[in-house]
Amino acid sequence: MIDIPDGLVESQYTYAGEAGRAFIAALPERVAEFVERWDLAVDGDPMHGMAALVLPVVRRADGVPAVVKFQVLDEETEGEPVALRVWDGDGAVRLLDHDAATGTMLLERLDAGRMLTSVADSREAVLVVAELLARLTAGPAPDGVRRLTDIAAQMLADVPGALEKVAEPAERALLADCAAALREVAADGAGDRLLHWDLHFENVLAATDGREPWLAIDPKPLAGDPGFDLWPALDNRFEPDEVVWRFEAMTDVLGLDRERARGWTLGRTVQNALWDIEDGRAFSPDHLETARRLLGK
Repeated sequence: MIDIPDGLVESQYTYAGEAGRAFIAALPERVAEFVERWDLAVDGDPMHGMAALVLPVVRRADGVPAVVKFQVLDEETEGEPVALRVWDGDGAVRLLDHDAATGTMLLERLDAGRMLTSVADSREAVLVVAELLARLTAGPAPDGVRRLTDIAAQMLADVPGALEKVAEPAERALLADCAAALREVAADGAGDRLLHWDLHFENVLAATDGREPWLAIDPKPLAGDPGFDLWPALDNRFEPDEVVWRFEAMTDVLGLDRERARGWTLGRTVQNALWDIEDGRAFSPDHLETARRLLGK
């Protein structure tokens, strides 16, 4: 019924292992199953990112354009429909239907050709993200969503062993400073707000019907402190001299305590560094520079 994009096959085989291979093998039958189950007509070529196939469709019953999102069901993706139901289209793409067993979702169709990356002024784009986050993180997370408390505790437990693997003294000292900042804010609790976790510029699309200028997609929800949600907008279209402006502007829009937000944002540096160490990659220079700027180094 569809041709599976080579890029999706490659990323699933490379990063998702056996689960990714099983997902790719099941896709043709799964697409056919949900097109029939939800009474849809395919309405364009499939799109994809690293982890999901997105198929444009039209609901036969009412002619409403939509997309079906197919993805591997794991601890990150299983929370996506939960968050989308809570937001109910307020600042985020609207969930129309969902299959819990496979993680397949029928979603409102947005303008895939108009991402926030199309906005030339990076400050304007950052403020769009901040205003969306202010809305998305305004309420408490529902039961069952992954908790930042647990994630932070695991990161801090992993730091001592990870530091032993960092050969460069300056990088080791910087990571230790970031971990100290994370430890300080985590000691006072990680909060209970519903976080998006991954609101970078490519996860913000324009609506097709004009109901809102920009909407968030693809959450990996957590229950925690909104300060943990700022980092992607600091990293997108990275400009070292803009780090502090972006951070201060976002904390103003969200009404956050700046010192706590700094600690949670530095926690994202810790998270990325731990992943880099685990995968044997060099640290991103941009990530290190973001940490230096926030620490005033």
